[in-house]
Amino acid sequence: MATVHHERFRLKKRIGIVGAGFSGAVIAHELAQRDYRIDIFESRSHVAGNCHSERDAETGVMVHVYGPHIFHTSNERVWEYVQRFDEFMPFVNRVKAITKGRVFSLPVNLLTINQFFGKTFNPREAEEFMASIGDQSITDPQTFEEQALRFVGRDLYEAFFKGYTTKQWGMHPSELPASILRRLPVRFNYDDNYYPSKYQGMPKNGYTYIVEKMLDHPAIKVHLNTSFERSMAADYDHLFYSGPIDTWFNHSQGRLGYRTLDFETERHVGDYQGNPVINYCDEDVPWTRISEHKHFSPWETHERSLIYKEYSRFCEETDIPYYPIRLAKEKTQLKQYVELASAERDTTFIGRLGTYRYLDMHITIAEALDVADRFLACEAGGEEMPAFMVNPLG
Repeated sequence: MATVHHERFRLKKRIGIVGAGFSGAVIAHELAQRDYRIDIFESRSHVAGNCHSERDAETGVMVHVYGPHIFHTSNERVWEYVQRFDEFMPFVNRVKAITKGRVFSLPVNLLTINQFFGKTFNPREAEEFMASIGDQSITDPQTFEEQALRFVGRDLYEAFFKGYTTKQWGMHPSELPASILRRLPVRFNYDDNYYPSKYQGMPKNGYTYIVEKMLDHPAIKVHLNTSFERSMAADYDHLFYSGPIDTWFNHSQGRLGYRTLDFETERHVGDYQGNPVINYCDEDVPWTRISEHKHFSPWETHERSLIYKEYSRFCEETDIPYYPIRLAKEKTQLKQYVELASAERDTTFIGRLGTYRYLDMHITIAEALDVADRFLACEAGGEEMPAFMVNPLG
């Protein structure tokens, strides 16, 4: 039986995957179940990419090494899928914000409005009040600042959004597109759950545990601390690439811009701030937020605590890219890279870096499942797998 099993693997195509984050891990897991032989190349010393989690040796706290990651989704398939690999514990992300020496709940909700303005509005009154303080002369908001002034007014904009956004993106909100703020709702009830998703939770054993389970298959070989050279693609029948798309083309059209994050770690006795995440909205406070990691695992008990003070800056060549900037200059470059990628054969660009888009975990997993499905369908139909499953320019 062992010989037959080996022969069955040998007859299948060889698949190369660059990157051991969720994109690469999901595709590897799905194709390994169909007996494809998979090599994964990961330049870091661990799997799970920026979702990597590990125990802090001093405090015992499970740390989100590259910053907070809260799993949330309304996609039934994705929610059922991730639960195959770990138990998801109940968790609701309730973010607080400090501005001008006061603490409020985010997103802006009925409690935030009443506290900030010293009112006792009911939902109807609050909605009417917000309409009255918004700048109605802005009929078609084009910038982040215009969007904020139109829908929340100057006072809330300057308290919660102006300073935080300037620190996060390194530029004034008048230079940013309105689309960034459209992701931040105003609620006229007391719901302070940060995400409107149907499902939300935290993996009991951390995200790295999930990815390790996905990759635990005899047909998958993971190469850590290993960079992938473009010439190596010839060794594989198909390549799934989740690295930076501009790196694949040796930055021929220039480097795409990203923001990166720096974390200042502190350890404390007891409870430092009483909440997983608190935003610091004032521009004269250098960090954007503080995350206290033991609160991401509320089912655990720890006498000591570990916090991250988070700082945002422009991503240099040797930094870890987090947020694609995607302004006019970057979109022009991206269009050129997409045209180059579309001419590639037997290579599919995936994930946050491969498509130069900010993606939450659930979107990453959903798209990776779709990529695996499409690849198998193309194989069955004798069709060519496209370079992209989604339009990176959209």
